Amino acid sequence: MHDIVGILQRSGGGATFAELRSLVPASAIRRSLTLGQITRVSKGVYALPDGPSALAVAKANGGVLSHESAALHHGLTVVTRPLIPHVTIGRKLAKRKTDLDCILHWAELPPGSEESQSKATDSLRTVLDCARRLPFGEALAVADSAIRLRKVDRQALVAAAEALRGPGRPAAIRVCSLADGRAASALESMLRSRVIDAGVSGFIPQYEVRGRAFFARVDLGNPLLRIAIEADSFAHHATRDSLRRDCRRYTSLAAEGWLLLRYSWEDVMLDDAWVGDSLGRTISGSRAFLRPAA
Repeated sequence: MHDIVGILQRSGGGATFAELRSLVPASAIRRSLTLGQITRVSKGVYALPDGPSALAVAKANGGVLSHESAALHHGLTVVTRPLIPHVTIGRKLAKRKTDLDCILHWAELPPGSEESQSKATDSLRTVLDCARRLPFGEALAVADSAIRLRKVDRQALVAAAEALRGPGRPAAIRVCSLADGRAASALESMLRSRVIDAGVSGFIPQYEVRGRAFFARVDLGNPLLRIAIEADSFAHHATRDSLRRDCRRYTSLAAEGWLLLRYSWEDVMLDDAWVGDSLGRTISGSRAFLRPAA
């Protein structure tokens, strides 16, 4: 028995007739279609019946996954998952007729390139596409994760951004030049973007604070200002033991002369100005405190 369902699952949920035919007889494809095991989503493109995957949508429209959808395909961090897939089609190619919606982009897919023959834009191009069009923090999260996961080389990424032409080039250069693989999560990348947007520099991702019989790694640390910044989630403090450990940790940081600022998910994600405003006031207050009295 030919496992066409298994083939589609391993192929990301969708495949063309030619791709299936290279693995199974045409009669097996027709039988699976009749039995409702697979469904035809456009001419010559088949998907699983429990809702077509992003890849199936891309194939149905005659393109490849791109932007945030390609980032998800490559396992990169995406702050806002798209409701429908982003699909890029070659400039000289026509969109296929299909009822499956997508966010369409037209761009050059060089003949014989990896992109023109694959399921998604490659990791480097995906990061650049996201850097061109996404808000700074969301683009930074994609770029940070690509470097962290070693999907792209940072120097190559910066060079590729500088070589871009057209709309979005300045944004892409900014994102790629500030990308840092030390950021451990999308929330941390978003937090760092708020700090950068506030015009504050010197904060290092996953900074290690060492003191007398004490060690802590903070989300962002500035050794000159001795200010640490962390993004907290409710789940992180779900038990009494975790709360006790964090209280001890925060107090130890203070005992070593560090000021810790904590921000919730809502602070970071939903309030554009709060992080920068509160950090600015904290820095101003710290400098006033350190200034000798007249």
